[in-house]
Amino acid sequence: MVILRTGEHVWLEITSDSRIHIGAVVKDTHSGQTLLEDDDGKEHWVSARNMSSIHSMHPSSAQGVEDMIRLGDLNEAGIVHNLHIRYKENSIYTYTGAILVAVNPYEELPLYDNEQIQLYRNRRIGELPPHIFALADTCYFNMERNRADQCCVISGESGAGKTESTKLMLQFLASSSGQHSWIEQQILEANPIMEAFGNAKTIRNDNSSRFGKYIEIHFSKENVIKGARIEQFLLEKSRVCRQAAGERNYHMFYCMLLGMSSEEKKQLNLGKSSDYKYLTMGNCTTCEGRNDARDYTQVLSAMKILLFSEQDRKEINKLLAAMLHLGNLDFQSAMFGNIDGCDIPESIHLSTVATLLEVNLMDLKSSLTRHTIIVRGDSVSKPLNCTQASDGRDAFAKGIYGRMFMWIVNKINEAIFIPASKDLGTERRSIGLLDIFGFEHFNTNSFEQLCINFANEHLQQFFVRHIFKLEQEEYNAEQIPWQHIDFTDNQRALDIIALRPMNIISLIDEESKFPQGTDATMLTKLNSVHGKSNIYIASKSVHDTKFGIHHFAGLVYYETEGFLDKNRDLLSTDLILLMHSSTSKLLKQIFQVDKNSSNTSIRGIIRNTGLNYQKITDTNKSLPTLGGQFKQSLEQLMKILGNCQPYFVRCIKPNEFKKPLLFDRELCIRQLRYSGMMETIRIRKAGYPIRYSFSDFFHRFRVLLPLKSSSRNEWDHLACCIDIAGAIIGKEEDWKVGKTKLFLKDHHDSKLEVEREKALISRAVLIQRVLRGFKDRKRFLRQKEGAVKIQAVWRGYHDRKFYLKMQHGFQRLQAVIRSRHIRREYQKSQAIITKLQANCRGYLVRKRLAQKKNAVVLLQTYTRGMLARNKYQRMRKSEVQHQHELAMEKKRKMVQKELLLQQEKENLAMVEQVFGFLPLMDLDSQSLDEIDLDTLPLEPEKVVDHLAEFTFPKFAATYFQGSATDTHIRKTLHQPLLYHEDHGDVLVRLSSSY
Repeated sequence: MVILRTGEHVWLEITSDSRIHIGAVVKDTHSGQTLLEDDDGKEHWVSARNMSSIHSMHPSSAQGVEDMIRLGDLNEAGIVHNLHIRYKENSIYTYTGAILVAVNPYEELPLYDNEQIQLYRNRRIGELPPHIFALADTCYFNMERNRADQCCVISGESGAGKTESTKLMLQFLASSSGQHSWIEQQILEANPIMEAFGNAKTIRNDNSSRFGKYIEIHFSKENVIKGARIEQFLLEKSRVCRQAAGERNYHMFYCMLLGMSSEEKKQLNLGKSSDYKYLTMGNCTTCEGRNDARDYTQVLSAMKILLFSEQDRKEINKLLAAMLHLGNLDFQSAMFGNIDGCDIPESIHLSTVATLLEVNLMDLKSSLTRHTIIVRGDSVSKPLNCTQASDGRDAFAKGIYGRMFMWIVNKINEAIFIPASKDLGTERRSIGLLDIFGFEHFNTNSFEQLCINFANEHLQQFFVRHIFKLEQEEYNAEQIPWQHIDFTDNQRALDIIALRPMNIISLIDEESKFPQGTDATMLTKLNSVHGKSNIYIASKSVHDTKFGIHHFAGLVYYETEGFLDKNRDLLSTDLILLMHSSTSKLLKQIFQVDKNSSNTSIRGIIRNTGLNYQKITDTNKSLPTLGGQFKQSLEQLMKILGNCQPYFVRCIKPNEFKKPLLFDRELCIRQLRYSGMMETIRIRKAGYPIRYSFSDFFHRFRVLLPLKSSSRNEWDHLACCIDIAGAIIGKEEDWKVGKTKLFLKDHHDSKLEVEREKALISRAVLIQRVLRGFKDRKRFLRQKEGAVKIQAVWRGYHDRKFYLKMQHGFQRLQAVIRSRHIRREYQKSQAIITKLQANCRGYLVRKRLAQKKNAVVLLQTYTRGMLARNKYQRMRKSEVQHQHELAMEKKRKMVQKELLLQQEKENLAMVEQVFGFLPLMDLDSQSLDEIDLDTLPLEPEKVVDHLAEFTFPKFAATYFQGSATDTHIRKTLHQPLLYHEDHGDVLVRLSSSY
């Protein structure tokens, strides 16, 4: 009875389609019941009777390992459990020897910045946790070490992360040389363009690559990136016209419509993505997590870096817009005589297509609705019905897009590819990255799925041949003890599909070249040739249109309807002639006939020269079919891979819902079985993937040869190799010695490389130490000799400088003493001269003062004389003026007196006339003299009264009648009076004054 403890890890056998045990942890035991929690978080109660369904788990499987070769439980359950527990810890990478298993996390993880790139640079596998960068660095290291081309095959289902893994390896390799050159930037910028034109949203993946590509990066002799080349395979052109529900057309259409300016869209008559039938077939025009406008900007930037001109970008947009408008064309049924035909009604879309393709509108309309064939040297044109015309239009759109995609790839190659130099000394190595579609199995599988699964069969055979066949054959040839491991070999399936005579691809090609060949006749021929094979599953009845093939990943049934049309991949002669009549340079260029190209080419078309048609040839037998081209491309690819040292990345899709941390065991188990991972782990664990010839091993690792080795002096390569391996790896370890080679495990090689690097570093340090000691001693002697010379020169200089200082000091002392003596003599002379100067200056001052005093006295004398003269002159002038004024006053008074006398006479005469009857009164001079003229009143009436007191009636009358003013009277009376004895004279005089 199994005794379980809480926390113990066990295997639980549960009923499922996969019949694989699941890991579980014991949570509790109670009353014979055991509670287990499995890896999915589900709880299970197991009774004591069912304990047989529980098995113990190896400790290595409980915690998980980085390299699944070290798993104790080497079975599918152990592999899935290991991937699951690491996935829950966001450890998405796991090794299987040198094979990397990558589980898509469906979220951004901080694992890919520049710090991580620097961390994994120059590190071997196993030194750090598994990473895509570690595998890329191993490719680069082996190319550098072995001088051999490397390749990495990245495989997996759609949505498993192949494209992202390819981009990450490109990112690491571009930075590996450390040059950060322009070509590295161009190689990285090719990805946005390829994704925009070749990737689309599918049900399984939001960024699914709908084509295969092989990127070959070229390195110079100095291991610096010098260029690259891109090969593309089998673009899914049918997506241009049809998409399944929930899927989109190629990203570029949506990026263009959202990223273009309104002016650009107006020039192309473009609207929203919902306006076009080619973009709405899947009822999905948006993609969560994608920014189409931002992606369009990135594509434009990448095109500039890859030397696409502005005209190239405009021409590409014109073709893309033309395809959108082409899908919106409608066809109406019409009768032409007794033949069913169709017509295209006038619409903005039809005229826009003609304008964008730069062709004649009527020629375009005719090419879409009619088909011209050659019958006995004459051309015959027949109308097409609506279905045929619609199919022809779709083929036209697919043809334009497919050829444009190939032109874009070639344009990128022109920018990044540099042909190998013919110089003998020039060496170029390469690392190739193959990102190709994974195995596909849908509800309805058509010709595209057959080609895709055919490619996966080839890759699986390459993987099987490299991992299983060649390894076991080499072990047998080297006579190494080896237990044969059975593995699934898909060689028979590959023979029936493409390698054996009368294979499926050749039969489809043969039927495609017959004008009367149909899908039914093709299926009949396939059933008759391969019906007895256990790989091929024939159709069940005449009405059944499917056949099946047992692929390495399982049985797949293919629907044959449309097989031949897709394989022919031809356009009608009318449309090809229309393209050659276009004035668009890009359109002509992508439709040009290239006989040497492996791409689709059209030979034997009818050339249109003006209005006349000249027949060249019209045979389809020389036309390469799509299947034939694809087969040829794959064969070339396999040759390239066969000449390289391969590495493998197996991408695993954890769930169908694109959700993080959700692990679908059934889905993962199926993918692991497809990839042959179980057999890979077994053969990697039992086998020896690393092998060296004895000479190569010795020359590379001879630095590790022990000093005590007996073969050290003989230089026996075999003995030296055994001594090195025994000393470093250990004699008990599992490594083998063959007839010509030494066989090692992956971790043995890593350990040897690490020890070799340490030994080289220690030897380099020793050499550096000796050389630096010799160099330092030599430099020390030179420095010592130089120092002695410098000291001698310095001491001489110092002594001379000291002597000069002393000499200068004595000179200064002498100068001081001499200056003191001179100063005393000078002071004595100075005192004598000062005294003499004082006496002289006193004499001169006194003399000058006496002169000044005399001058002042003289000046005062003259000044006083001048002032006295001036005063005298003023006094004299004043006296003269006074005398003059007195004379004038006297003269005036005389004149006034005369005037008074005259006036008096006139007044007396008047008085006599008026008062002649009165007696005259005598007025003596005494009375006149007593009259004070100053006391006379100003008023005339009062003057009369005043004069009456002196009894001068005549005078009063005269005064009364006069009009003299007080001022005049006063002036007159102030004049001196002349007294005469005759009083009449006085009166006259007074009267005259008034």
